[in-house]
Amino acid sequence: MWAGDWTKNLAELFEEKEALLEVKTGTRVSYRKLAARVDAMARVLVSLGVKQGDRVAILAKNRLEHLDLLFATARLGALYAPLNWRMAAPELSFVLDDLEPAALFFDAEHAFVAGKILAQAHAQAVALDTPRPTDEDTPQAAVVLADRLAEVSGAPEVAQAPLSLNDVWVVLYTSGTTGRPKGALLPHRQVAFNALNTIVALGLTADDRTVTYTPMFHTGALHVLTTPLLSCGGSVVLDDGFDADRCLGLTAEERCTLLFGVPTTFEMMSVAPRFADTDLGHVRVALCGGAPCPKSLIETYAQRGIKFKQGYGLTEVGPNCLNLRVEDIDKKRGAAGRPNLHIQARVVDERGDVVTGPGRGELLLGGPCVCAGYWRRPDATKDALSDDGFFRTGDVVERDADGFYTIVDRKKDMFISGGENVYPAEVEKALSDHPQVRAAAVVGVPDEKWGEVGRAYLEVTDKDAVAQETLRDWLKQRLATYKVPKEFVVVDELPRNPSGKVQKHRLGERA
Repeated sequence: MWAGDWTKNLAELFEEKEALLEVKTGTRVSYRKLAARVDAMARVLVSLGVKQGDRVAILAKNRLEHLDLLFATARLGALYAPLNWRMAAPELSFVLDDLEPAALFFDAEHAFVAGKILAQAHAQAVALDTPRPTDEDTPQAAVVLADRLAEVSGAPEVAQAPLSLNDVWVVLYTSGTTGRPKGALLPHRQVAFNALNTIVALGLTADDRTVTYTPMFHTGALHVLTTPLLSCGGSVVLDDGFDADRCLGLTAEERCTLLFGVPTTFEMMSVAPRFADTDLGHVRVALCGGAPCPKSLIETYAQRGIKFKQGYGLTEVGPNCLNLRVEDIDKKRGAAGRPNLHIQARVVDERGDVVTGPGRGELLLGGPCVCAGYWRRPDATKDALSDDGFFRTGDVVERDADGFYTIVDRKKDMFISGGENVYPAEVEKALSDHPQVRAAAVVGVPDEKWGEVGRAYLEVTDKDAVAQETLRDWLKQRLATYKVPKEFVVVDELPRNPSGKVQKHRLGERA
């Protein structure tokens, strides 16, 4: 494994093979062209005064410059920090104050908010798009990237900074489902070993292609398939947002072999007009993350001849931690799989004792994919990492006799009803199998008799066709009575973060 900019070596290996397609502009980039773009971007960063250890932020939807900056920062030993453009200005100001980047790159769509958050920051502003003469949104002191690229075109090539695998490469701010976001520090070793894990688990080759539409500020966009595919000569179709019909069309037109998403996006594609007649014959596997997937949805894709794999991962240890092989999908349906090649897994009970053999407890993960902690948060880092470097995921798992792990629930989401532990995810899985339920989220609410009981929030296909008693009877056939929610609330849409996970703290506030 090697720490630094990958693109020079990739250009020697794969030359004119296509690495990237930017959908919005139709620009196709070979591995040689990618290396040239990264060379140029590294010169730009040097001209901005960026040094090893500095942070370089970008506030923009998916575009080629994300990858240019990812590898250019690796050349300098700087830290690439994609910002969540869905945040409001005060939230972004908090992140910018915390991160203190040397430069902030932004696209035209986010020029106005970039100007607002830069007012109190000392970062150099860099406009990715050339402002129009009448454009008043772009900060006046901003450097225009195209102009700076022209200025540095004759500058000397930037040498690779001396780095170790433990040096931090990427800062990803967690999406803040429970509070203010923290900057997870991803070292070069995590990115590299996650790529290797993924190559082995999925059998990736240079012939593989995928559409990446999830935002680059999320580990799902960067590291589920993008960096693994680029590390082995594959191709990435880079879209700047999700549209079900467009994603299906791109998958067919670009002959993509891999389809990644979260349950919400897979469900939206399954009901899209193009789903029935789109040629998906090149797709060899669909990967689902972010949340448990309803069996009915898995079966919908199976009817199209697509193997549907659920996995498990997280920002702090990489998105590809547990792997369910294609041949195990049917016999271990619902499981997240076994640990990938360079992942160590440990289950601990409520006393902190290691569970040997089959059993239930919190999942701890170790190995070279574990993050280096959190930016300027020694308290959070200490809480997250065990003395021997294992990451406490906060997820409760069930490990069976064959060593397969099934995610039970978030440890903090568990509630106690009448002295019995209730894991909402278990109830949500059962509800999601109901033909009228699109998605479910269960939270514990106070109850005078039982201490706490469940309240289920539901997205349904037809509000008039679902009765509480029908749902209650459905669950009683599948779960112990104490697990059945006392109340069912139908909502138009569950609150979700950018990765598709339901924000239960918002449901808790509503409860």
